[in-house]
Amino acid sequence: MLQFITCGESHGKYLSAILEGVPSGLKVDLEFVQQELVRRQQGYGRGGRQKIEKDRVELTGGVYRGMTTGAPIGFLLQNKDVTINTLPQLDRPRPGHADLAGALKYRQGIREVLERASARETTMRVAIGAVCKLLLCEFGVHVIGHVIQIGKARLEEEVSFEDIEKRREGSPVNCVSREIEKQMVEEINQAMKNRDTVGGKFEIRVHGVPIGLGSHVHYKRKLTGRIAQGLMSMQSIKAVEFGLGVLEAQTPGSKAHDEIFYDPKKGYYHKTNRAGGFTGGMTNGADILVRATMKPISTLRRELQSVNMKTKEKEKADFERSDICAVPAGSVIGEAVVAFEVADAFLEKFGGDSTVELKRNYDGYLKQLKEM
Repeated sequence: MLQFITCGESHGKYLSAILEGVPSGLKVDLEFVQQELVRRQQGYGRGGRQKIEKDRVELTGGVYRGMTTGAPIGFLLQNKDVTINTLPQLDRPRPGHADLAGALKYRQGIREVLERASARETTMRVAIGAVCKLLLCEFGVHVIGHVIQIGKARLEEEVSFEDIEKRREGSPVNCVSREIEKQMVEEINQAMKNRDTVGGKFEIRVHGVPIGLGSHVHYKRKLTGRIAQGLMSMQSIKAVEFGLGVLEAQTPGSKAHDEIFYDPKKGYYHKTNRAGGFTGGMTNGADILVRATMKPISTLRRELQSVNMKTKEKEKADFERSDICAVPAGSVIGEAVVAFEVADAFLEKFGGDSTVELKRNYDGYLKQLKEM
C-alpha cells in the first residue's frame, strides 16, 4: 500500500523523496517532521557534518493546507555542504564500505559510489517515517526506540514503552540508564583515542498494535520479514532479532513461547512477550519488540589495509570525514523504518483512500475481534 523512493547524493545539492499511498485527510505536523530530523543529527560520537547541516525538509506535493490529499507526498532538503564536484576522487577503497564492490559493479569511481551509499540518504527515510508515525498515532499506535548497547557497554534490563518514553530524554546516546549511558560515552571516548570506531545495538518498540497485521499465507506478507528487510537495508546494520531473538537457541520450548489467556474485557492476551509481538509473521497484540545490531563505521582514522585500484599496489585505505559512533542516530532511523513497515501493513489490512474510511474499517475490525 505504501511505497517510497529517495534521490540524491551525500554532498549533492538536494536530497529528495516521494512517499506514495498515504490516505487523504491526515494532518501533517511539519514541525514534528523537522524535530525527527533534528533527533537524527544528534548523538554523542557524531562527526563534523552534523555541525554544518541544519536539516529542514520542504513538502513539495501531496499536502494542502496541512492535510494530505491522497496524492504522492514530495520531500525536498537542500544540503549546505555541496561539494560533490570539488571533492577528490578516491583510489583506495575502505574495507567494510560499498567502495570496492560498487566501483566494480557500476564500472565507475569510488566517489560516485560513496556519495549514494552514504548514510546521509537516511535523512529522507526519517522524514518519511515521521509522516508514517503521524498516521499510526491517529490509531493509538506509537513507535519508540532506544540504544541498548555501544561497544561492551550494554543495558541488560527489559524496559517498557512508558519507561523508554520517560527515561531516554536528554541522553546523549539515547539510553534509558544514566549509569549505562556513562559507560557508553566512555566506549566512544576510547574509540576516539584509538582513532577507531564503535558499533552497538538499538531496540525499537511499537505500542498499541492490533492483532493481525501481516499474514501467514505468503512469505512476502509476513510483517517480521518486511521489518527485518527494512532494518537490514539501513547502512551498517548486520543483524535483526525479535523478542528473545538469538537467545531462543538456548531456551527450552517451555520457556520460549508466550502462553495464551483470555479476559472478557481484554480479549485474548499474553502475559509475556518472548516472541516480540509476532506469531506466524502476524502481530499478536503485544508490543512489537525488535533489535538491530550496527557494525562500527567503516571509515576510521586508523586506516586499514587496502589496494590502490589504479596501481594495484598495497596501500592504506582512504579516509573521509566520518562519525566515531552512529548508534544513537541509528535508533532514530530504525524508528522511522519500522514506522513505515507497520504503517504499510496497517493500510494493507484496513485499506481506505481517506483517514475517515480507514478509521471506519479499523473500528469495524476491533468490533469483530471482540465477537470471536
